[in-house]
Amino acid sequence: MPTHFSPQAIQFLRGLARNNRRDWFDARKEVYERELKGPLLALIEEINGDLMDFAPEHIRPAPKCMFRIYRDTRFSPDKTPYKKHISAWWARQGLEKKSGGGFYFHLSAKELVIAAGVYMPEREQLLAIRSHLMEHHEEFRRLSKARDLKRLMSDFDGLRLTRPPKGFPRDHPAMDLIACRQWGVSTTLPAETALKPTLRKEIVSRFRAAARLIEFLNRPLTTQAAKPAHRIDFF
Repeated sequence: MPTHFSPQAIQFLRGLARNNRRDWFDARKEVYERELKGPLLALIEEINGDLMDFAPEHIRPAPKCMFRIYRDTRFSPDKTPYKKHISAWWARQGLEKKSGGGFYFHLSAKELVIAAGVYMPEREQLLAIRSHLMEHHEEFRRLSKARDLKRLMSDFDGLRLTRPPKGFPRDHPAMDLIACRQWGVSTTLPAETALKPTLRKEIVSRFRAAARLIEFLNRPLTTQAAKPAHRIDFF
């Protein structure tokens, strides 16, 4: 039977949201390992097998895809030690440490979020993608309007700038895309979706629908052609 989560997993996440403390977590770490970490690693491995068909460049070892549940609190005013969800991220090979476009999902006590796109690009990546969109915005629009993608996922809001980035023509027909700082798609499903044997299908069908869009976004990041000939300040 395909991997999915148990009601105890959701119960653990619900309890963690109310009791985000080390003593509470440590007393239940065995439950976390059995009901959440173990199934998550198994699910990632199964999804890796599916990625072979449509995004083989994103296949990574399961422990590398899985995010730690421990929060980095060094620079945050929120000192709670744990995330309230479990999550996984499939970066493209060669971009593992540089962001880029990839596939993502997380499970909390309230929701299952499935997403694909570029979420936190570095400065140089922002410029490369924006420059790419100047020349290929029609292709991007066509890919983002694909029937299966529109049926299964919705566009990010993009965290758009309030004015055009410096160095880009204000009247460019792709300015609505160039002004974004994120590009991608996502959907939110009830947490109970993760309790069903169809969980893997729900995730993979959306990853598959978004694969060509992710390839487009990564294209300028994996070639030398998109490197700018001069500096453009875009913040």
